Amino acid sequence: MSHLQETPDSVIIIDDDKNFASLIERWIEISGFKSEVFNDAESFLSSLDRLLPACVCLDLTLPDADGLLVLQKLKSNHKHLPVIILTADSATDKAVKAMQLGAYDYLVKPVDRAKLITTVKNSVERYQMSVKLAQFERESTNKNSLGLIGNSPPMRTLFRQIEKVAACDISVLMCGESGTGKELIAKAIHQNSGRAKFPLVTLNCAAIPESLQESELFGHEKGSFTGATNRRQGKFELAHLGTLFLDEVAELSLSLQAKLLRVLQDKTFSLVGSSSETKSDFRLIAASHKDLTKEVGAGRFREDLFFRLAVYELEVSPLRERKEDIPLLVQHFLREFGKRDKRNYKISTEAMQFLQSYSYRGNVRELENSIERALVSVTAEIIDVEDLPVRMLRSTEHSLIVEPKEQICETFVEEKTEITPTIQFSNSSFPIVTLENLEKLAIQFSINRNNGNISNVANELGIGRTTLYRKLKQYEIELPV
Repeated sequence: MSHLQETPDSVIIIDDDKNFASLIERWIEISGFKSEVFNDAESFLSSLDRLLPACVCLDLTLPDADGLLVLQKLKSNHKHLPVIILTADSATDKAVKAMQLGAYDYLVKPVDRAKLITTVKNSVERYQMSVKLAQFERESTNKNSLGLIGNSPPMRTLFRQIEKVAACDISVLMCGESGTGKELIAKAIHQNSGRAKFPLVTLNCAAIPESLQESELFGHEKGSFTGATNRRQGKFELAHLGTLFLDEVAELSLSLQAKLLRVLQDKTFSLVGSSSETKSDFRLIAASHKDLTKEVGAGRFREDLFFRLAVYELEVSPLRERKEDIPLLVQHFLREFGKRDKRNYKISTEAMQFLQSYSYRGNVRELENSIERALVSVTAEIIDVEDLPVRMLRSTEHSLIVEPKEQICETFVEEKTEITPTIQFSNSSFPIVTLENLEKLAIQFSINRNNGNISNVANELGIGRTTLYRKLKQYEIELPV
């Protein structure tokens, strides 16, 4: 049995016109790819048990088989492998059929060199991303021993630090932006420590009014203040033998910081309204999105408390500095939401590429919320770019339709399109148009500009090919023959 050899930089050309195939082969090799030519279907299909290229350029008219049948057989065994149809037949029914069978694009001979190379490069890039997605999906099902997800250098460093500090019963201070997963890291430290059998008690200091912070931490006796109808245990007492995680510790008042320092020194405290002392054996993990050294310099945080907390410091990197972790996180969220909804969610290659290029001010929390929001819009359990939150699509980093907007507006004005009513804006009259009209015109302009090349149109508009075909059908737009 022969071994299948994947060749990620190889393009196969199948065409019975030897001169044309030789020309295409030369163009492709000049562009940086390896290539191999087959002049009939049988020799090509028999080669698939020994090699798997990154792209196939297929003529529809072969001496021993119908190209559509070859395409169908190829896609049945390798559904993600991109196939570019090259043919002298410009009949649109064959183009539609080829695309329905899974062809990446359809180019009519004589083929433009630049257009061919661009199409090949785009198809290979998309194929490689789809292969990575499959790999990420497999990897995301296996969390590391800490229960955390990530494989980037910053995360691998963090994992090593967590494993070391978990075994040492010392205070830990985590610094990092909001949404980076500091609470999950605190949980990982606790669960891998000698205190794992006892409780992990969490308090978000920013969520507690200053007047209630002391009661939350130390507890209170019955009748100690108005509304104290019963004795209540505080977080220190609840965390006895376990771990106390104080998130956003910089939000504690200065007076409470002084009391916290005393508790850390001798592990004793008094409930509000009590004169007796209570002991608690706890481990403290604190976190803040603020730079505590700057807070100390500004007089908003006690320096002695800072040194007591920062026996061991952990820096949690923002998501934009470890974007290689995004696919793993996305696949994890899709799987978790899928369990909740009893559905098998997926994500398109274009949507994943978009998510990897986006900068997340809200970090992992923003990514998770974006995925959950996108799932509200999906129709076939597959997230596409258009399903992502509008705030992401309208960000300064991305724009689905940028250049065509001005041209659309100019066209409406020049052709004096009769659309009513009108509104007054900046002392001038401008026609009201629907977003659907703008979108339809943008697609039509792009198709004309790119001579009907679907790949170029999709790239120009910033949408996936699947989405583009759906829009063509929705707006009844026909491709040029």
